[in-house]
Amino acid sequence: MLLSGAIGGCVRRTMTINTAPVSGARVLVNDEDVGVSPVAVDFLWYGDYDVIVRHPDYETLHTHWRIPAPWYQLPPIDIVSEVMLPVTLHDRHEQTFTLNERTLPTRDELIQRADETRETALFSDE
Repeated sequence: MLLSGAIGGCVRRTMTINTAPVSGARVLVNDEDVGVSPVAVDFLWYGDYDVIVRHPDYETLHTHWRIPAPWYQLPPIDIVSEVMLPVTLHDRHEQTFTLNERTLPTRDELIQRADETRETALFSDE
């Protein structure tokens, strides 16, 4: 038992985020800038991650990504995989997020929005 603790392995968890139809988008995971797509980053826990993807030519995508725990990370099996195995397990998760092209409003749409905003500002009870 002492020897197994001394040579214990661990689990490396990696999430890879890709974007389509283009790469090179800025990626934030739980409000932390992790890089430009495609990007791979290590993570510590399984569960729900807040993902924001920004690209100048596409609409900003704000979504969630749920990463489920594999069977060997469920209690009490996780004690064996984290401490007693003499190897390092690598749990990889990959997701591709699709971006929508940014569309600029027409002149008429812009004027209509401005009129609505002015009306709300001038005549709102709030």
